[in-house]
Amino acid sequence: MQVSLTITASNFPYQQPLQPPKDPSKTLQKPGTQALSLTNHVTPLHALKGSGFLSAIGKAIEEEEYRKARADVNRRGTGLEGYSIEGISVGGHETCVIVPELKAAFDIGRCPARAVQQNFLFITHAHLDHIGGLPMYVATRGLYNLRPPTVFVPPCIKEDVEKLLDVHRAMGQVELNLDLVALDVGETYEMRNDLVVRPFRTHHVIPSQGYVIYSVRKKLRKQYIHLKGKQIEKLKKSGVEITDTILSPEVAFTGDTASDFFLDPRSADALRAKVLITEATFLDEGFSIEHAREHGHTHLFEIIEHARWIRNKSILLTHFSSRYHIEDIREAVSTLQSKVSAKVVPLTEGFKSKYT
Repeated sequence: MQVSLTITASNFPYQQPLQPPKDPSKTLQKPGTQALSLTNHVTPLHALKGSGFLSAIGKAIEEEEYRKARADVNRRGTGLEGYSIEGISVGGHETCVIVPELKAAFDIGRCPARAVQQNFLFITHAHLDHIGGLPMYVATRGLYNLRPPTVFVPPCIKEDVEKLLDVHRAMGQVELNLDLVALDVGETYEMRNDLVVRPFRTHHVIPSQGYVIYSVRKKLRKQYIHLKGKQIEKLKKSGVEITDTILSPEVAFTGDTASDFFLDPRSADALRAKVLITEATFLDEGFSIEHAREHGHTHLFEIIEHARWIRNKSILLTHFSSRYHIEDIREAVSTLQSKVSAKVVPLTEGFKSKYT
């Protein structure tokens, strides 16, 4: 740790008294400083305490430690390609992954506090560890007078989700206001003028889907690049379409899925998004690939096998089995990292060290 401390003549004693003078009864003083008296039994350390120099250092160290501690508290998530992604994902227990820059959360097993601030919620499937916190999420936003959220679900579960919310409305005598959107694979929804979302097919033991969020920008068509501003403006006013819409996949979230999506051409955008958030429930030979596929999950060995299809800049691995420790997860990540060019990061919130 480096501590920057400004010392002026008004608060720093003359350095000579650091060596006890021959006559300890005398006082050495430099103009503009406080007097510093020394006796035979007073050490330089005591002298500095009396001068305020050590207290100044102590204060600087304390402030620096406080600043670092506050930074640790405020630092949330993993920085990947400009996105500070955070959350928790423990297989069979709870999944909720949050991307604050998109005001979005993916799945909501138990409704972490940070998820409440996200305006958009994307549900991949209806298992409780991925949807159980939905009523709480909607209710808490109402409690804080936040605008009703937009919640995306696979079309096949929309009716049941509405029934679920109606049950909570009746039991709690509360309003649960939301915009519930049944968004199917291949459909597009505009989140804002520069962001859209599209679901893609995933392969779990019940109906499921992943989501790709795209940035949207306009690009002048090549045939008009040579034109001047007034000419371009004239074309626009005449109704000529002079720009192309460019969609760039930013963040893809798979939720629970078998590895089949790696080989599906319709999942290409998920595999070239800047950030791919995908599951790796099983990491070692303790469970076979067949076991993973039987339960609609992905084994790390399969990700390694399909590594050549990955074009993402970063991968966030999630949904590890609760049987693993942080050390197991990190070892597995290092194995995958050696096979792909993407940066690989595990989401380890909720897991313990084997040495704890």
